[in-house]
Amino acid sequence: MSEKFEYGTGRRKTATARTRIYAGSGGITVNGRSFENYFPRKTLQMIIRQPLVLAKLADKLDVRVNVAGGGVTGQAEAVRHGISRALLLVDPALRPVLKKAGFLTRDARKKERKKYGLRAARARYQYSKR
Repeated sequence: MSEKFEYGTGRRKTATARTRIYAGSGGITVNGRSFENYFPRKTLQMIIRQPLVLAKLADKLDVRVNVAGGGVTGQAEAVRHGISRALLLVDPALRPVLKKAGFLTRDARKKERKKYGLRAARARYQYSKR
């Protein structure tokens, strides 16, 4: 492929999305499938479209994404992060808009590890007085 593209990497929890943005007609492909097929939930589809809609470029760019790891929500948010980063390379003037919406900030929240002596990360075993 000799098409010119911009690249962005997005991450969320354990999901990583490698995003390429091409000039096109608004198609979004995730792991070789249409994103409506890959993410059947409307909320996840909305999450993925957010940066493109905010930048008013939803019908002018094609997006191809390879995403791996995590669950569906983490993957969708990783895709959003990757698209946002790639959009900056397309048009650096979008930075304030995307920054204000919070799409450029890597969400650092991850699952907290289980600690010894506890039932879970913070939950204790049930206390029995007698």
